[in-house]
Amino acid sequence: MPTLNKIVPCLWYDKEAEDAARFYCSIFKNSELGAITRYTKEGFEIHKKPEGSVMTVTFYLEGQEFTALNGGPIFKFNEAVSFEVRCKDQAEIDYYWDKLGAGGDPKAQQCGWLKDKYGLSWQVVSDDWVEMMVEASPAQRERLMKAMLPMKKFDTAALKRAFEGK
Repeated sequence: MPTLNKIVPCLWYDKEAEDAARFYCSIFKNSELGAITRYTKEGFEIHKKPEGSVMTVTFYLEGQEFTALNGGPIFKFNEAVSFEVRCKDQAEIDYYWDKLGAGGDPKAQQCGWLKDKYGLSWQVVSDDWVEMMVEASPAQRERLMKAMLPMKKFDTAALKRAFEGK
């Protein structure tokens, strides 16, 4: 699975990089754990990490390369960045919603968004949603938004009914 992606998201963790990478790889069927690098004595005065502890973990989800970095508690995830998971049907939405949301913040769930147990935001949506929004008339778009805004997890049947005006 390793590729040389030109753009690779780097996710900053305090000390959970390896756990997070393994967690995500356990959820996505087309995934792989890659190289793990470790801190050395050099730079301890800056990074404050024990020699031999995990520095970075490369992992792949659905062909997308990621780097997880144990950079310390300085930075935290917020909703300004999220990863969208496009699903073919309600069963797939349910699967990713349940797996990614396990142990996450239930108060941070709205409009298909959720926060996982590491604080990273994901939006679990249907392929149909994307297609409907692109193809929708102004009236259909209004109905879709009205149906979607109160949802936590996407309900594809309700969204289709809204699109069709039912």
